[in-house]
Amino acid sequence: MKTLKEMQCGQTVIVARLNGEGLVKRRIMDMGITKGVEIFVRKVAPLGDPVEVTVRGYELSLRKADAEMIIVE
Repeated sequence: MKTLKEMQCGQTVIVARLNGEGLVKRRIMDMGITKGVEIFVRKVAPLGDPVEVTVRGYELSLRKADAEMIIVE
């Protein structure tokens, strides 16, 4: 299994599951990132932080630590 952090620019992936617990997981879910959702990786900053993605039709910037918790296929 790969994480969102490992994905390259221009890739489209599907969320398999979310790691983490409590408030952090809740915050990610509140952003619309849930199991089965499609994520398009728009841009990755030179040092990998942040990662810009498109989820459910809107653009979102994720920290590297948050992207690491999102398992994709």
